[in-house]
This record gives sequence, structure tokens and C-alpha cells, in this order.
Amino acid sequence: MLNFPEYDFLIQEQEQKKVIFDPIRKKFIPLTPEEWVRQHCLCHLIEHFKLPLGLIAVEREISVHGLRKRFDIVGFASNGSPLILIECKATSVELTQETLIQVATYNNKLDSPWMWITNGIQHAWFEKIGGKTQLVKAPVSLI
Repeated sequence: MLNFPEYDFLIQEQEQKKVIFDPIRKKFIPLTPEEWVRQHCLCHLIEHFKLPLGLIAVEREISVHGLRKRFDIVGFASNGSPLILIECKATSVELTQETLIQVATYNNKLDSPWMWITNGIQHAWFEKIGGKTQLVKAPVSLI
């Protein structure tokens, strides 16, 4: 059981595998344990934080120190600047210092004021305040 409000999802079976409709990518995605967490994060951004779908990017490639990496989710402010970077893990994956280093490395490139790492059960929120990243409580609003 994930530590999220209950959301409605469009889940189907295709070729004997479950798939879930991603409203951002506008297609069905294989329903892996990590994708289940990712879709909950997307719903949370859309329904709780009221972030418009057009301001959310999912699984996009970025170049970090010359390496090709893929972030899970980035929510953007209306001016196009990154607002929140989210790293999703499956519930079976523990959130560790390595997870934080991963998201912080991506954020060196993106420079988002908010970062959220989650495995769907545990959530850790970080905010850049005065140039330093600090662990904070989950925000009521991102703006």
C-alpha cells in the first residue's frame, strides 16, 4: 500500500501484461513497480499541487557530466524554469544516500528549487534555500 491519497488510474491488460495510461506521455506504459510510484507522483502533482499537464515532463534524457541520464519527473513553473525534480523508486527499493546523490546530481544540471525522492512509501522532500539543499517537510504549495 502506497503512502499517497487514492487516485483513479486507467489500467488495462495488453499482451498478457498490465499497462497504465500516462496522462503526460499520452500512452499506455508497462505497469512496473516503479511506474506505479511514478503515476502516483504525477497524480499528486496534478491533483494536489494543481500543476498543469503541459508543465510536466516524464522520463526525459539530460546530459550530466557528459553522460546520458533520464530523470523521472520534472515539473516546470509557468516561465519554463524547473520547479520540482522527482526521483521515483519501486517500493522494494530503499531510499538511501545514493538516491539523494542521484537526484542532486541531476539537479546540478536542472537547478530546481524543489526535489522529492520517493519509493511510494517513504517520501523525502528537499528545498534549495540560500544555495543550500535542505531536507524539509512536504510543501503545501510549490509556488
